[in-house]
Amino acid sequence: MSSRAEINAVLARLRKVAPMGYYVALHIRYAAPIMQFQAYPVAWTERYAENGYALRDPTIAWGFSASGAIRWSALPIPDPFGIMKEAANHGLNYGVIVACGLLKSRTIAGCAHDTREFTNDEIEVISTMVRRLHDMTEPPESLTKAQQEALRCIAEGDRHAAAAAKLGITESAFKARLISARERLMAKTTAEALQRAKDYRLL
Repeated sequence: MSSRAEINAVLARLRKVAPMGYYVALHIRYAAPIMQFQAYPVAWTERYAENGYALRDPTIAWGFSASGAIRWSALPIPDPFGIMKEAANHGLNYGVIVACGLLKSRTIAGCAHDTREFTNDEIEVISTMVRRLHDMTEPPESLTKAQQEALRCIAEGDRHAAAAAKLGITESAFKARLISARERLMAKTTAEALQRAKDYRLL
């Protein structure tokens, strides 16, 4: 099973445990996650984004200050903007936040329930899945020289045939290098692979 398929399989299991959805921000670096997935209600995510709640969200603040898991109801961090109350107004009445990884590459995930608190067993299952997602999406420390060269050609606007000629290889060999780079960076497209390579400081 490919990494992408594995990620989707874990997310599908996570969705079954969290009736009101989830948000997973993987490997937050330079203030932005390298991957993020969310299944909260659309009305809530739009409201959250419009008001820039991420900068004031007590669950996010906790995620950067502690590791492990905690129910939203037990958060020790103030919520002066009433974000948690507003979340409840959108059906996210109960929840849990999970944080893991080094501060320089932090993963923070939230799961929500509409009718009750998550049980200790459910929190353990959620925590295990989040840590699994974190480990599965660990960014590579480096790319091979061939992968870097291929991505640089694309970054410079070369078409496949021109890039292959520039590198002195066949077009099929060039395409194979791009496929290899996409797989290493867990990217669906070459454009996504190129952006990730830049984000990871690998180019």
